[in-house]
Amino acid sequence: MATLVVGASGATGKQLVEQLLRMEQTVKLIVRPTAKIPESWKNNDSVSIIEASISQIPVDEMIAYLNDCQSVASCLGHNLNLKGIYGKPGKLVTDAVKLLCMAIQKSSPDKPIKLVLMSTTGYRNRGVGESISIGEKLVMGVIRLLVPPQLDNEKAADFLRMNIGQQNKSIDWVVVRPDTLINEDHVTEYELYGSPIRSALFNPGKTSRINVGNFMARLVAENNLWDKWKGQMPVIYNK
Repeated sequence: MATLVVGASGATGKQLVEQLLRMEQTVKLIVRPTAKIPESWKNNDSVSIIEASISQIPVDEMIAYLNDCQSVASCLGHNLNLKGIYGKPGKLVTDAVKLLCMAIQKSSPDKPIKLVLMSTTGYRNRGVGESISIGEKLVMGVIRLLVPPQLDNEKAADFLRMNIGQQNKSIDWVVVRPDTLINEDHVTEYELYGSPIRSALFNPGKTSRINVGNFMARLVAENNLWDKWKGQMPVIYNK
């Protein structure tokens, strides 16, 4: 069984794919036709590459891609330029999550498919009563207006929390929330919490992309770890 990865060509998505391969997992990648991916993936029998824009994939086609998958992982994000932040598709992450969930549910799997979504500590999990200060609320309100990808990330996580929920017969999910992303060459020790332990705006921590990739890959590969965090939104910080 394979893991379908969307957003695999991004900085964190590449780390996730490499970690999955290190764990001897089979992966399917959906990448844009113009995306740059490592040559080593193209010559790896454990990697299947699907060149397509996820925003243009119909549900029935996605069902076919999911046919032999036991898990799905999304590291989708918006490019940090004017077109990526303010252009179309404005709801890239949310629409992709909805598409994946619709395809999974229509395929009626024998057991729930694991869905791992990369989000951000800027998202507040209201399902467990997370609260922030008035100052943070004001700043976050401005960010949502000026930086549409923030709202997109929030709506994607909200869709899993409110629309898919905890008792779905076809989908189990985990939303992974890193803090300020940095680049490192090796996996290092990291800490996991059910909710943020510091302010994402006024006292942010750091999380390396390779650590995010490692944790997401472990969720796919390690059932005990999955059972611990299923239906939750763990926050990951570098130790």
